[in-house]
Amino acid sequence: MQAYVYKSLRKADTYVYLAKRDDFARLPEPLRGQLGALEFVLAVALTPERKLAREDAAVVRENLVARGFHMQFPPSVEDPMQEDWGTDA
Repeated sequence: MQAYVYKSLRKADTYVYLAKRDDFARLPEPLRGQLGALEFVLAVALTPERKLAREDAAVVRENLVARGFHMQFPPSVEDPMQEDWGTDA
Protein backbone atom coordinates (compact mmCIF):
# COMPACT_ATOMS: atom_id res chain seq x y z
CA MET A 1 0.00 0.00 0.00
CA GLN A 2 1.28 3.44 -0.92
CA ALA A 3 0.98 6.36 1.51
CA TYR A 4 1.60 10.05 0.94
CA VAL A 5 2.87 12.01 3.92
CA TYR A 6 2.33 15.72 4.52
CA LYS A 7 3.47 17.94 7.36
CA SER A 8 1.35 20.65 8.89
CA LEU A 9 2.87 24.09 8.52
CA ARG A 10 0.82 25.30 11.49
CA LYS A 11 1.24 22.42 13.99
CA ALA A 12 4.83 21.38 14.66
CA ASP A 13 5.64 17.66 14.34
CA THR A 14 2.14 16.87 13.05
CA TYR A 15 1.86 14.73 9.93
CA VAL A 16 -0.98 13.45 7.77
CA TYR A 17 -0.75 10.19 5.82
CA LEU A 18 -3.12 9.98 2.84
CA ALA A 19 -4.09 6.92 0.82
CA LYS A 20 -4.25 9.07 -2.35
CA ARG A 21 -1.92 11.93 -3.13
CA ASP A 22 -3.43 15.36 -2.50
CA ASP A 23 -6.81 13.84 -1.46
CA PHE A 24 -7.39 16.44 1.25
CA ALA A 25 -11.17 16.05 0.91
CA ARG A 26 -10.81 12.92 3.10
CA LEU A 27 -9.85 15.11 6.07
CA PRO A 28 -12.75 16.43 8.15
CA GLU A 29 -13.14 20.20 7.71
CA PRO A 30 -12.43 21.08 11.38
CA LEU A 31 -9.18 19.08 11.21
CA ARG A 32 -8.14 20.78 7.96
CA GLY A 33 -8.68 24.15 9.59
CA GLN A 34 -6.51 23.28 12.57
CA LEU A 35 -3.67 21.89 10.46
CA GLY A 36 -3.46 24.83 8.11
CA ALA A 37 -1.40 24.42 4.96
CA LEU A 38 0.06 20.96 4.36
CA GLU A 39 3.39 20.40 2.64
CA PHE A 40 4.19 17.15 0.82
CA VAL A 41 7.10 15.32 2.47
CA LEU A 42 7.25 11.71 1.34
CA ALA A 43 5.69 8.89 -0.64
CA VAL A 44 6.23 5.55 1.09
CA ALA A 45 5.23 1.94 0.46
CA LEU A 46 3.65 0.59 3.65
CA THR A 47 4.44 -3.10 3.38
CA PRO A 48 3.96 -5.46 6.35
CA GLU A 49 7.75 -5.43 6.80
CA ARG A 50 7.97 -1.61 6.86
CA LYS A 51 8.98 -0.04 10.16
CA LEU A 52 8.11 3.59 10.88
CA ALA A 53 9.93 5.76 13.41
CA ARG A 54 6.92 6.91 15.45
CA GLU A 55 3.94 4.97 14.17
CA ASP A 56 2.85 1.35 13.88
CA ALA A 57 2.71 0.72 10.12
CA ALA A 58 -0.15 -1.77 10.56
CA VAL A 59 -2.28 0.88 12.30
CA VAL A 60 -1.44 3.42 9.60
CA ARG A 61 -2.51 0.92 6.90
CA GLU A 62 -5.77 0.17 8.76
CA ASN A 63 -6.60 3.87 9.04
CA LEU A 64 -5.79 4.49 5.38
CA VAL A 65 -8.15 1.70 4.33
CA ALA A 66 -10.93 2.71 6.74
CA ARG A 67 -10.69 6.53 6.57
CA GLY A 68 -8.34 7.39 3.74
CA PHE A 69 -6.01 9.20 6.17
CA HIS A 70 -3.95 8.75 9.33
CA MET A 71 -2.79 11.46 11.74
CA GLN A 72 0.61 11.45 13.41
CA PHE A 73 0.75 13.83 16.35
CA PRO A 74 3.89 15.10 18.10
CA PRO A 75 5.33 12.84 20.76
CA SER A 76 4.04 13.69 24.20
CA VAL A 77 6.37 15.88 26.16
CA GLU A 78 6.99 14.60 29.64
CA ASP A 79 8.09 16.80 32.49
CA PRO A 80 11.87 16.18 32.77
CA MET A 81 11.70 16.97 36.48
CA GLN A 82 9.67 13.77 36.99
CA GLU A 83 12.56 11.56 35.88
CA ASP A 84 14.71 9.65 38.35
CA TRP A 85 18.03 11.43 38.07
CA GLY A 86 19.77 8.90 40.30
CA THR A 87 20.46 11.37 43.09
CA ASP A 88 19.31 11.33 46.67
CA ALA A 89 19.40 15.10 47.01
